[in-house]
Amino acid sequence: MLGCVIHGENDLRVDELPAPSPGPGQALVAVRYGGVCGSDLHYWRHGGVGDFRLREPMVLGHEIVGAVVSYGDGSSGPVPGTAVAVHPATPCGVCPECADGRRNVCRDTRYLGSAARMPHVQGGFAAQVTVPAEQLRALPAGLPLRRAALAEPLSVALHAVRRAGSVAGRHVLVTGAGPIGCLVVAAAKAAGAVRVTVTDLLPEALSYAVSAGADSALRADSSGDPGWPSEVDVAIEASGVAAGLDTCLRLVRRGGVVVQLGMLPPGQSPFAGNLVVSREIELRGAFRFDGEFDAALALLGGEGRFDALISAVVPLGDAQSAFALAADRSRSCKVLLDFGA
Repeated sequence: MLGCVIHGENDLRVDELPAPSPGPGQALVAVRYGGVCGSDLHYWRHGGVGDFRLREPMVLGHEIVGAVVSYGDGSSGPVPGTAVAVHPATPCGVCPECADGRRNVCRDTRYLGSAARMPHVQGGFAAQVTVPAEQLRALPAGLPLRRAALAEPLSVALHAVRRAGSVAGRHVLVTGAGPIGCLVVAAAKAAGAVRVTVTDLLPEALSYAVSAGADSALRADSSGDPGWPSEVDVAIEASGVAAGLDTCLRLVRRGGVVVQLGMLPPGQSPFAGNLVVSREIELRGAFRFDGEFDAALALLGGEGRFDALISAVVPLGDAQSAFALAADRSRSCKVLLDFGA
């Protein structure tokens, strides 16, 4: 079978891989669509994401949907042929974080397509994959597979909004209108935000944010122009650059909450720490998700407007083109690889 494998910086290949068979507790899934994530792009362009560096070839991908093929011994789940999404995380279940109900920051988790540990956890960008059967989620009735491929990044967005606390009736700022930023916009509106302002440098990205429900879309380099809020209640940084965090800290109200969601470059990043002190701003991190995956599938099932965020579906054989398109934010929002073409 074929899979999308990263061998090193700028070395992305479609390789022949051995067909897997499910072991005890596992399910075999025929993958149909896989969303190209920002972390996949970082592995491709930089050989790593954040502090996680590539040390061996790795199948990429953790945003996958498909159909159940079969089960290994002692495992069960949705009947073969059922359309499913795959939760990409396997927490250890025994560390202090898992015991505290924070499985998304498990210190010994396994996450599809991640170089955080060695050997790396191989990802889901292959024609067939084996995963723990408990990670399968049958799709809600009427939810198309393509839209369901947004479940993983929408879960990230839902977790970030929950980390902010209640946003009902609040004005929320989102810096960065990439796929995650746009989904944060949708998540904030779904959670009752009365107004969502989003900033980015690219007009094309801002148009996607409007499709996701943004009330105001502003160029990040036009802060002196009319239309910029004097302050916001909550700010969620989704660009992964220090300038975005600076904007959040300067615009959030005194005593407000800033959530850092975007993965900043490795090493130290400067930020306006004195504002955190003098304004008693609460700065919180948001990493991945846990139970939000089921909430994401439910939300996707009732919201057709998410389809506008899927800008292209590209056959696996053209993976290089798909990654180049996904990296060009002036031409795309979310790009899916098609493993069934």
